[in-house]
Amino acid sequence: MMKSMTAFGRARGTAGGKDITAEIKSVNSRYLDCSVKISRAFSFLEERIKPYLQLRGLSRGKIDVYIGVEVLESAGAEISVDTSLAEGYLNALRELRDTFSLRDDISVMSLARYSDIFTVKKPEEDAERDWADIKTVLDEAIGQFISAREREGANIEADLCGKINGIRNIVDRIEELSLGDVADYRVKLEERIHKMLSDNNISIDESRILTECAIFADKIAIDEELVRLRSHFKAFDEYADSSEPVGRKLDFLMQEMNREINTIGSKCNNSNIAHYVVDVKTELEKIREQIQNIE
Repeated sequence: MMKSMTAFGRARGTAGGKDITAEIKSVNSRYLDCSVKISRAFSFLEERIKPYLQLRGLSRGKIDVYIGVEVLESAGAEISVDTSLAEGYLNALRELRDTFSLRDDISVMSLARYSDIFTVKKPEEDAERDWADIKTVLDEAIGQFISAREREGANIEADLCGKINGIRNIVDRIEELSLGDVADYRVKLEERIHKMLSDNNISIDESRILTECAIFADKIAIDEELVRLRSHFKAFDEYADSSEPVGRKLDFLMQEMNREINTIGSKCNNSNIAHYVVDVKTELEKIREQIQNIE
């Protein structure tokens, strides 16, 4: 099943005396780029979130996570003050006061605005409890997020399968036309060689003429390209059925399909085949654009 890289999930709940809101959203990205914003008092849990997202199966996308926590029931915690930092702020405020002859209204509350001078420390068991509480709500948001990815991915997959099936049909028509082209080319080439030799009173072994015609006809044959294209179609079907992230594999596969159809276009002189080649390249370009949304 293909999954989209664009999705959104949100959940809100109460756990452990905390009102918790979790939001997760993502857009396309070549790799996993995770940004986390969490209430300052719980910032110590930030480093756990990205590994947890990976554990839940997220491997690509620019993912933004927001976790807001409002404490409803205060629990015991040790709050310490960085006095060196506080002194630095205080000296800076005094310098501003003296430099610009400002009114001296420096107070405790003036310093309290600089929240980075405070550090909240909790016992290890409280940290684990906080993580368990937050993870409960985060799990719900991730569940909604993954479901949204799967729904959008299913829509994209259906569209891609339709386009690939259309290309399959075009390739079948190209093969039919090419078989007739190769046979006609050999006949016309033999006639031209015979005429040229006859006009110049040159005689040559008939088997040599047939050999040369076969060599030239082989140069416009596209059997190998058609075989490789059909192997790529099979690989696409396997990727579509895979539960693993396949976005990068599909992108490479489209490049290979494009390479084969370009070769077919350069070998064939049939105008109908040329039109079909353009149609295939147009569809492949649409597919490549869609694949950029696949995880």
